[in-house]
Amino acid sequence: MMKPAPSLSQPQLLRRIAIRAALPLAAMAGAVPAEAGIALSKVIVDLPADTPPRDDIEVSNDSNERQYVLAEPAVIQAPGTPQEKRVDSADPAVTGLLVTPQKLVLEPGERKLVRVALVAPRGSDERVYRLAIKPVAGSISAEQSALKVFIGYDVLIIVRPAVATGKVTATRTARAITFHNGSNASVEMSEGRQCDTAGRNCASLPAMRLYANADWTVPIERDTPVEYRLQTGKSSTTDKF
Repeated sequence: MMKPAPSLSQPQLLRRIAIRAALPLAAMAGAVPAEAGIALSKVIVDLPADTPPRDDIEVSNDSNERQYVLAEPAVIQAPGTPQEKRVDSADPAVTGLLVTPQKLVLEPGERKLVRVALVAPRGSDERVYRLAIKPVAGSISAEQSALKVFIGYDVLIIVRPAVATGKVTATRTARAITFHNGSNASVEMSEGRQCDTAGRNCASLPAMRLYANADWTVPIERDTPVEYRLQTGKSSTTDKF
């Protein structure tokens, strides 16, 4: 006779990755999955300097059972660099960001708002946060062994600087181009391409959010210019490097 599988401790939340909480005997054949789902109205909150320093995220319960939800903020230090560090803290005096409420109870089909608001003045540099919004385990009843699956989200929150300065530059080698964000705000780089000398036979290049002071290297096949669409908040340009 198999021994019951031990319950798992709460694992670290990964973006849009299921968090699995195993119930006793869930490892046995014939385990029945039980839904435990929430959905968000947005997974990126961008707070430009010319808008109110707050925004709301709608959390909805799309399952058929009550959901207990936590909202856990964290500061991301030196994002996109080798020194990147995540500092979890619910104290707005530490983070400069107020998240309310941080605990929700949602009945099936119910929707509620989680507000994020700045409580510290904007600085000369962009601030980046992550907000883990995730359901937590409750009781489950079933005639068979069951596996309860939770879907959590890691919301990206970007607080733009009071005044944007600097720009993205690039250096090239024979078969690679390295971008450096020398500005004080993150830039979303998309629609990248490199064409031949006649402007034809264009090859698509990958997209990336390049944070301030971060570098990103992209392999290339030609010596011709590389073109990218650069977007910071609502501002967008197409540049060649």
